Amino acid sequence: MSLTEEIRARLTDAFAPTVLDVEDDSESHRGHAGFREGGESHFNVTIRAPAFAGQSRIARHRAVHAALGQEILTRIHALSLDIGA
Repeated sequence: MSLTEEIRARLTDAFAPTVLDVEDDSESHRGHAGFREGGESHFNVTIRAPAFAGQSRIARHRAVHAALGQEILTRIHALSLDIGA
C-alpha cells in the first residue's frame, strides 16, 4: 500500500469524511529539502467531516495528526492541511 493510500485509509477510518483529497505534491519540491526520489515526501490533504464541527483550527490539526500517527508522520517531510466541518 502506498503512503498516499495509507493516509487516505487512516483519515477515512477516523473521520468518515464527506470530502477527502490526498495529493502527493512531492514532485513540485524536487531539489528542495526533504524531497525523495519516488515521491511520498510532501502531501496536501483536504478533508471535510462532521467530526470537526465546533473544533478550533488547532484541535482539527491535532486530530488529523493523531489519526495519522507517528509512524506515518515520521515518513513524510511536509503535510499541508485544509480541514473543515
